[in-house]
Amino acid sequence: MEQEAAREDADSQPTYRIERPVYSEALIRSKLLSRKENSITLRERLANHFRCSSARARAAVLSFLPILTWLPSYPVRRFLFSDVVSGLSTGVVQLPQGLAYAMLAAVPPVYGLYSSFYPVLLYTFFGTSRHISVGTFAVMSLMIGGVAVREAPDDMFNVLPANASNMSATVDTEARDARRVQVAVMLTTLILFGVLRFGFVTIYLTEPLVRGFTTAASLHVFVSQLKYLLGVKTQRFCGVLSIVYSLKAVLWNITSTNVATLILGLVGIVFLYLVKYVNERFKKKLPVPIPGEIIVVMVSTGVSYGLSLSDDYMVDVVGKIPTGLLPPAAPDFSLFPRLITDSFTVAIVGFSMDISLAKTFALKHGYSVDGNQAIWLVACAASVLLGLDYGLLVAVFPKSSVLGHVPGTGLYYDVDEYEEAAEYEGIKIFHSNSSIYFANSDLYVTSLKEKTGVNPEHIQAARKARKKQEAKANDNHSSPPQICVKYGKQEVTREVSSDNHVAVQHINGPVGDSCPDVDSEVVHLKTPNAVHSIVLDWTPVTFIDSVGAKAIKQVSKEYAAVGVRVVIAACSRSLLAELDTLQFFTGVMTPDVMFPTVHDAVLHCHHSGSCPVAVAAVAAPPPVEELS
Repeated sequence: MEQEAAREDADSQPTYRIERPVYSEALIRSKLLSRKENSITLRERLANHFRCSSARARAAVLSFLPILTWLPSYPVRRFLFSDVVSGLSTGVVQLPQGLAYAMLAAVPPVYGLYSSFYPVLLYTFFGTSRHISVGTFAVMSLMIGGVAVREAPDDMFNVLPANASNMSATVDTEARDARRVQVAVMLTTLILFGVLRFGFVTIYLTEPLVRGFTTAASLHVFVSQLKYLLGVKTQRFCGVLSIVYSLKAVLWNITSTNVATLILGLVGIVFLYLVKYVNERFKKKLPVPIPGEIIVVMVSTGVSYGLSLSDDYMVDVVGKIPTGLLPPAAPDFSLFPRLITDSFTVAIVGFSMDISLAKTFALKHGYSVDGNQAIWLVACAASVLLGLDYGLLVAVFPKSSVLGHVPGTGLYYDVDEYEEAAEYEGIKIFHSNSSIYFANSDLYVTSLKEKTGVNPEHIQAARKARKKQEAKANDNHSSPPQICVKYGKQEVTREVSSDNHVAVQHINGPVGDSCPDVDSEVVHLKTPNAVHSIVLDWTPVTFIDSVGAKAIKQVSKEYAAVGVRVVIAACSRSLLAELDTLQFFTGVMTPDVMFPTVHDAVLHCHHSGSCPVAVAAVAAPPPVEELS
């Protein structure tokens, strides 16, 4: 019965039949294919690459200062109030968070406030993410604190009281803190250079590795805060088994718990949990979230002052916080040799977490993030000062291409290389001569979007622009709005009609710096062809890991959201078994998207047409002799 059912299913599928000679490579080269002649000389390529123009100069300035791309056209009435509320909410959280994370970094609490101010100011001008909050971070603070304690331990600053030989030594906390601040400042300086020079190493940090690291770091943070919650005095440990020694020290001294400190801490934790619950439960009714963190700081400060908790109950307080900002000072470069290794570790971890969070928001809201932005000027200066041998890194990237069909053969070749290879309308076939794993998964996805000219983020931006123009037309009851879409060197003004379709009004030649003088929304796309299917040729792919599999699933989900189907062709049986082990076939990825050959995948895309939510596309019919 199962065989009969399988036979019936197979009979319902489209079939293709091809009669052709058996080709050898010699026959293919002599009779079938001819390479395209490249009319552009090397001199012309170099001249075009280094050509200076006003458009390139403007692009360079906007790339260096992204704030210039959005500030001149910032919609004050639409965004100002919500942005002010968001800024205040973030600042309210950053205030107590900065004070607490400074203690994790083993420096006076006021330095947490400094760290909450300067990064936000710089990121406003140089950052490309619109949603992440730049400031103190628990994991990095803990890592910096471990280095600071290692380089400036308490026993380095023991002071014996004058004329009191029988008394135990005390720690000169002022000198100790000053030294730890120097260590933290120098480490932060090296972290900056670490991000500039070795940020590329983040691609080798697999997601399981980063998640495992952050989970372990959260345990370190929790254990490090126990002594402050209980109000016990313990030594700060660093190095191997530091978490075990810290927990042991807290439990050993638990009988000396300060009850007032414990009560105050527990009340604050319960209050913050309740505020979080209320904010989540009634977020649609509340005009702004309840600032629980700043309320805790203000109330606890008032209670501490009113009841003299520090003097009468021995509750630790932050103490005096100096007003204003400290003048700039150069770091202590004598610490350079001892901190260079630590700086790379902290830089890689911090950068990988920040860029992954920024990419998540960028994908959700339809814009792109430049991970090499928060750096050109400093990188250039570093190369000049430290030498080109350190500043120059040569990377070898795998070759990728878009394939086209050679009529009547069932063979597919690079359309840029062979004249006979032609693309099917509405279908892009992407080929990359490498496996897909944690080290190159980002590169594979980026190359896929660039080569095919189909970027889900740009399509989402075009749709948002269309909806915006539709809403504007409905409000004004005027003539249909227009969207100016720039496809490479072509400029197309599209008119938004009432039935939610877009009709081409006119096509211009090479574009200038602006669209025609119409009230239009400008959207940049690479190709005007409506693509409804993308075929991934996995003939060269011999290995895929969990990071690569997730990258493929994620990009397929992105394409599905804009009506573009992704199918996979020529996957080996061993690779299919690996995908089963990785639980790859869930969500948008099912075994129905896997095909034994590229030709099977192409004909399936022709037969099925575009996805239900796909953009309007008219696919050219395949050759008659191939599809029945």
